Amino acid sequence: MIYQNPIIKGFYPDPSVCKVEDTYYMVCSSMQYFPGVPLFKSTDLINWEQIGHCLTRKSQIALDKVNSSGGVFAPSIRYNNGRFYMTTTNDTTHQNFYVWTDDINGEWSEPIHVDQGGIDPSLYFEKDKTYFMSNGSDDFGVSGIVQCEIDIATGKKLTKSQTIWQGIGGRYLEGPHMYKINGMYYLLAAEGGTEFGHMVTYAKSDSIFGPFVSDPANPVLTNRNLGGYEIQGVGHGDLVEDNNGNWWLFHLGFRQIGRWATYHHLGREVFLTPITFGEDGWFIAGDHGTTTRQFETNRITEDVIQEEKRLYTFENTDWNTDWCFLRLPYNENYQLEEDRIKLTGTTISIDDIDSPTFVGLRQRDFNGIITCDVSITNGEAGITMYMDENHHYDLAIREKLDNKGNYEVIERLNIGNIKSVENSFDLTSNSKVTLVIYCANESYTFGIRVNGEERSLGNAYTRYLSSEVAGGFTGVMIGLYAYDSEESNVAEFTNFTCEYTENPLQIN
Repeated sequence: MIYQNPIIKGFYPDPSVCKVEDTYYMVCSSMQYFPGVPLFKSTDLINWEQIGHCLTRKSQIALDKVNSSGGVFAPSIRYNNGRFYMTTTNDTTHQNFYVWTDDINGEWSEPIHVDQGGIDPSLYFEKDKTYFMSNGSDDFGVSGIVQCEIDIATGKKLTKSQTIWQGIGGRYLEGPHMYKINGMYYLLAAEGGTEFGHMVTYAKSDSIFGPFVSDPANPVLTNRNLGGYEIQGVGHGDLVEDNNGNWWLFHLGFRQIGRWATYHHLGREVFLTPITFGEDGWFIAGDHGTTTRQFETNRITEDVIQEEKRLYTFENTDWNTDWCFLRLPYNENYQLEEDRIKLTGTTISIDDIDSPTFVGLRQRDFNGIITCDVSITNGEAGITMYMDENHHYDLAIREKLDNKGNYEVIERLNIGNIKSVENSFDLTSNSKVTLVIYCANESYTFGIRVNGEERSLGNAYTRYLSSEVAGGFTGVMIGLYAYDSEESNVAEFTNFTCEYTENPLQIN
């Protein structure tokens, strides 16, 4: 069969996967968004269902006023003796920790911290021992992939932290995962930075303590030399074996907006690449060490159909899985119903490093149309295409400053320290309007529907919401928000749709 990459679209970076019986489970990074660490399952490797999050309580993760692209980094999921473990970093507080559950569909434990620095922690179980690894510097001041043995019940270190591999010389050695395959220990990592130079590297040893010998053909996977190719930034992966003894690499990558437009704003996404072992114990990945838009393989049977959801509404999404909040939400400001939401605005705006009244859905593809009916009492509410507090485009209805009960719709662009209302449309006394956003690779077009007709308010380039401009490690969120300087407005959102299309659409 032929499957398409990415297999999970939108801002779902740093995938980690484990297999239990016939089911695969995956976790991804969530940074400053709450709940933390999206959790997925699959039975065929290419169709994934989100079943929840690992960090669902405020006691599990400190996100209060964390910086954008701070918070929860690079989780790892593992299974041992009937128990699931998710290991991660709060990069803002510089703490490595793990949580566990005996019920993958239930709640996860309170955090258990490990006194080892670095980021991107991972666990490896062998017999009655548990090994903990991360990147950073060991107890002797040597940098690289650092490992120690821990007590899995308490997180206490049982040995000194010691560097076991220093990579192949690429910058930002990170994302370590350990495996034992055919009697040999394999240590997988990422190097080059999670940008255009990203790559997957690995080494093997006959001992878990090393020395680890690098594959002479490293990097085993990278798209760094594929100039003009849509898929870039390939790296940070995790290996998994299927029921038939085939090996696969789940990893992140991103799609740039055009052949020569080297920007990406959808975030780092999940890609799947086949792995093949040679007789010498080294393996090769993908198409001559690269990841492609599609792979043809006989490892997945022809009766498996890769499905893609293209329409998102309030009714066919779940508030607890599909949507998320900026940092730790003030729950009293949200009334989440099956077909509508009511948001109470506060003096915290989406320009603040705080928790505004905001609920977001990841933008998953380039081309599409977003519509929503929005009504307010006063203040401001609308849709924001949100990368971070300094980079977002807002289409909103707000009360005019003339104190006559009149309203207007605005198109506001926020790019770094430049914040500009580009266009507006007077609604006189009407406090309800249909907001419309057309999405394309290189631009957004903003408009409204009035009396059955669409009116354009202007457009803006997607590149200014890209990681190349804004920085950081997230992707664009479709945010519904409310704001009020007097903390008294209630905004209602109804008839929300986000529909992805094969080709760009335009306002008529």
